[in-house]
Amino acid sequence: MVADEKLLRRVTFPLPFGIDHVHCYFVRLTTGGWLLVDTGLGTPDPAAQWGPLLAGLDAPVEQILVTHFHPDHVGGARDIAELTGAPVLQGREDFAQCLAVWGPGRDPGRLADHWRANGVPEAALGDVVGATTAMVDVVRYAPEPLLLDAGADVDGWRVEVFPGHADGHIVLIRGDVLIAGDSILGRISPVVGLYPESRPDPLGDYLETLRRIEELAPRVAYAGHGEVIEDPAARARELREHHRERLGAAESALEAEPASAYALSFALFPADLRHGQRRFAVAETLAHLERLALEGRAARVDGGYALPT
Repeated sequence: MVADEKLLRRVTFPLPFGIDHVHCYFVRLTTGGWLLVDTGLGTPDPAAQWGPLLAGLDAPVEQILVTHFHPDHVGGARDIAELTGAPVLQGREDFAQCLAVWGPGRDPGRLADHWRANGVPEAALGDVVGATTAMVDVVRYAPEPLLLDAGADVDGWRVEVFPGHADGHIVLIRGDVLIAGDSILGRISPVVGLYPESRPDPLGDYLETLRRIEELAPRVAYAGHGEVIEDPAARARELREHHRERLGAAESALEAEPASAYALSFALFPADLRHGQRRFAVAETLAHLERLALEGRAARVDGGYALPT
């Protein structure tokens, strides 16, 4: 539960994905108004979804902050900005990725090339690419947000960049409270995948993010999905162990002959995933294989991965 609804309120929306909900947070500002952190998916009638929530607040929304560019976090940003007149704040690196994936200059062909290069068969390629392009209609990002860098101050909250789940994922920290987005989750592991034009080692980035959460040792983390995390440092240690085990599983799946990330994903994830979910499995498998390669535990060979010689 959220501790004090006078200072922080959580609202939850359903999602039509494998994970069935997303949390957004109203955070009290020192002006008496509200900061909205994350915005859910865009909807055909945002006034119907957000109007009652905004009307139930005791003060206006004065700022909107997006933790990362994934559809369930950035999707409603422009709509809510238009409803409230509030500016949208977004991480600098995250907004660049947002434009690349959702902007008018996006190139669906680059996704197809990426998945094809990592072994996704032509028969599955349409569904895998289509699962991303189908999201375009529910992503109404703000075209000119105020860009934030690590160390920025948002009404006393410190902005930090916690990459891994998304390259430019930002969080808010004040005292012993972390508003975490999807940088850490309670019952599931955030997807950490390698995608076109992303950082080269997302899993290495994420392990560093987890180390930083351990070091900060906040009392509580308000996450984008699931329950409030009461001991974020302990959860960060659990997630580091989870990825250590996944690296071991990926390494065990390697053979002398190279195999694609798509083929190796069946060793790490269930075989019966729908193609739309398979893209996450391939992306995360690829992130683990790249970390193994960087550690000298795997070799990149002919577009695939094998045991090092």
